Amino acid sequence: MAEDMNDDLANEALETAPETTEAPESTEAPESAEATEGTEAPVVLDADSETTVEDPVVALKRHLRSAPGEWYVIHSYSGHENRVKTQLLTRTETQDMEDYIFQVEVPMEDATEIKNGQKKVVRRVRIPGYVYVRMDLTEASWRVVRDTPGVTGFVGNSTDPVPLSFDEIYSLLAPSVNLPEKKKSSSSKAKEKAVPAFEVGESVTVMDGPFETMPATIADIDDTNQKLRVLVSIFGRETPLELGFEQVAKI
Repeated sequence: MAEDMNDDLANEALETAPETTEAPESTEAPESAEATEGTEAPVVLDADSETTVEDPVVALKRHLRSAPGEWYVIHSYSGHENRVKTQLLTRTETQDMEDYIFQVEVPMEDATEIKNGQKKVVRRVRIPGYVYVRMDLTEASWRVVRDTPGVTGFVGNSTDPVPLSFDEIYSLLAPSVNLPEKKKSSSSKAKEKAVPAFEVGESVTVMDGPFETMPATIADIDDTNQKLRVLVSIFGRETPLELGFEQVAKI
């Protein structure tokens, strides 16, 4: 009887006991907060931090002054200048002369030619028959250059050539700068139509381009296209150049 009463009291206590409340679920951080943490702050660049583009003329001068070696001129067959350049670079690599022969250049220029009545801009060698090499002159490097197919020799003393000065190599490698044309009046246009009376064999002065102020001799005249083929003495050798009538002046 006592046991039955104890069981009833136990059951009654269990029924009246308060229900255990579950712990509230952890609240997640707002999505906006997560987005704020994952987003990088915008980068603000100062005006001084912007990369400036170096003037190509300044860059060329700096390169010419700081680069190792001296610049030498070699003769090649006219029309074979770029082939000589390629072969010399290949020989430099195959004969492990990269520490003595550093750079080979063939200056090029854009020129306007008239073919079949149409003007075309063509890329051509600026000074035919010449290739320019930056190198440390030793007996071995001299031999590599001299024995390159298409090379007929160094300019000057063939066995002990004299390097070019800074001004000489700069004038040869400097890029051409096209200045904006000035507006011309009708009177100046009328003057341009007058064709100067040039003669073959006449001496003139070059007034434009890398050979400005140099004397030249007229070898051929193209009145139709107002072009002259002149001979300029470069490194002791007569070199043909094509110039417009306006690029020379009578002496």
